Amino acid sequence: MGKGIYCLVLSGGGAYVRVGALGERFFPQGYYVYAGSALGPGGLPARVGRHINTAKSPGSKNHWHIDHLLHHPSFRLVAVYCAETEERLECRLARGLGGDEMVQFGCSDCECTSHLFFFPHYPGPEITLAFGNAGLAWTERTL
Repeated sequence: MGKGIYCLVLSGGGAYVRVGALGERFFPQGYYVYAGSALGPGGLPARVGRHINTAKSPGSKNHWHIDHLLHHPSFRLVAVYCAETEERLECRLARGLGGDEMVQFGCSDCECTSHLFFFPHYPGPEITLAFGNAGLAWTERTL
């Protein structure tokens, strides 16, 4: 697998979480989808692997906003959806997800209002539709 974009699916919430400079925020119980890119060295295996390892290592350092949720005991990483591409399509993917935006989360390097979205139900259909609308074939890995 090469470079691309991905969605992390987390379940949990019902908790306040301090997210770096964004401060403390309440995350309702449900599912959360984070849209990201893996266009740098190592591509999808390196970036997604880092997120999976972060979820398993609560004491490791927070680098991105999503790390705060991956480390929090109220959340669990349940699935990862990936698509190979060399194009910067993560913003298009994020805009196509639907769900309730967690404003300013995970989008400090773009003009999006969010890259994290809340769903009261498992968001598999919304994720696959967003990848399809971006013209990408995707794979899913449940954890």
